[in-house]
Amino acid sequence: MIQPDLHMYLVILPMIFLAGVLDSIAGGGGLISLPTYLLAGLPPHYALGTNKFSSAWGTLFATHNYWRNKMIDTRIALTSACGALLGSWLGTRTVLMIKPDFLNYLLVVLIPIIAVITLLNQNIGNVNTSFSVKLSSKYFLGLCAGLVIGFYDGFFGPGTGTFLILIFAVLLKYDFVIANGNTKVVNLSSNIAALLTFLIAGRVYFPIAIPAAIVGIMGNLIGSRFVVLRGNKLIKPIFIIALSLLMGKVIYNIVFPK
Repeated sequence: MIQPDLHMYLVILPMIFLAGVLDSIAGGGGLISLPTYLLAGLPPHYALGTNKFSSAWGTLFATHNYWRNKMIDTRIALTSACGALLGSWLGTRTVLMIKPDFLNYLLVVLIPIIAVITLLNQNIGNVNTSFSVKLSSKYFLGLCAGLVIGFYDGFFGPGTGTFLILIFAVLLKYDFVIANGNTKVVNLSSNIAALLTFLIAGRVYFPIAIPAAIVGIMGNLIGSRFVVLRGNKLIKPIFIIALSLLMGKVIYNIVFPK
């Protein structure tokens, strides 16, 4: 039986706020929030369900903020969201047959390369040139992006939002602001689908989940507001921080395999 105390709230709530700020700007909030729930003593399944509850609410408010400020290409984002739902299901089915451990070693190589390319190429994510991509190609690439990242999310998981921002910026030529807004729509759809599963299974611990959702919403609102005010100048350095957190998570997985 979980017995929450003041120490548990003092550990969890500030970190969930920080995770909300990070996630709303460049993805990767789960790299902070999920370990926090586990560190505070929640059993793994309750940590996952509670994390989905707080992150889903935070993402909802961040998504609304981006949509209200016209920072989402709604048609492409919804197309990607549909692809992500299918991809996530396929990835979850696949992980039941094949262990994803090899991806840790692949990501150790890929993440530094992505970070260096992002830092050296000043054009990535700085200017929205998506108008140069034909609409039919946008739908196709958006669907493929959702499928691939959805599959990755279901198969492995860490850094899903961060990678999706990069795909929107590189392949569909959005700036980081629109890429981030589109990603929030995809994240919201997958979070809601996962949350419903955890709710049905009774794996959301509401005495923690509700206050965590409130501070997560605050973090997402503040982070997305910063993006509205500062735009791409803010996202790129935070994107590198998210990649660094992901790198730390991957190295941890290699050093301390489950």
